[in-house]
Amino acid sequence: MRWTLGPRSPNLEDQRGQRAFGGLGVGRIGVGGVIVLLVLSLVFKKDFFSLLSGGTGDASPAGTLQTTPDEERLVGFVSFVFDTAQATWSRILRQNGAEYRDAKLVLFRDAVQSACGFAEAATGPFYCPGDRKVYIDLGFYDELRRRFGAPGDFAQAYVLTHELGHHVQNLLGLMPGGPSSNGQSVRIELQADCFAGIWGHYMAQQGLLEPGDVEEGLGAAAAVGDDRLQKMSTGTVSPDAFTHGTSVQRASWFRRGLESGRVQSCQT
Repeated sequence: MRWTLGPRSPNLEDQRGQRAFGGLGVGRIGVGGVIVLLVLSLVFKKDFFSLLSGGTGDASPAGTLQTTPDEERLVGFVSFVFDTAQATWSRILRQNGAEYRDAKLVLFRDAVQSACGFAEAATGPFYCPGDRKVYIDLGFYDELRRRFGAPGDFAQAYVLTHELGHHVQNLLGLMPGGPSSNGQSVRIELQADCFAGIWGHYMAQQGLLEPGDVEEGLGAAAAVGDDRLQKMSTGTVSPDAFTHGTSVQRASWFRRGLESGRVQSCQT
């Protein structure tokens, strides 16, 4: 994908140098472990949280960020994608008589606290309607390439714009207000795939797509289909447990958005 490294998005919140729950290392030991350490510290009047730094008590201070040039370039890329996607949706909603309100993009490592609760990196990227923020641990992109076999920058962009698609649904009142059935969840996720495709459609119109980009996006959508993920984890497929749609469905709805560029085409 053709893009230019520019300033970070004003809507980006970089929490990579922070630790969830005030720097207590929750991402490594879990919430239950934190509670146990808190009780032990109170009972024995000793700082058991120092064990999280190997028993030395010299844990890295909050706000310390160790990174690499490659990771910072990736930060620049997701910032570019996020900004262009929000600008695209702002224009689309305005043309349809609706108002777009910016979401925030939160970068984190290992674990994070959101308005939707505590989440670890293993959860994967997600959107929280409670605070209107998209959360992502950039390490997920390595997993997308290695574990799921979906490399490429347009595959990465698909993941991010899918989550922003949930923000668009939230603004339009298309997300369920409470617990949803599996069938309803599938329809919501497939529509977000289609919305991600709409962003790709407008990027293609601007001449920003390169040969192979569309295939990367379709490959990423297919890679995270319920049937494929279930087959990878358990060796069997249980359609009744689907929450996101099959590989074929996810790629199909992403392609629909890519080809049409119209919200009306995303009625799942």
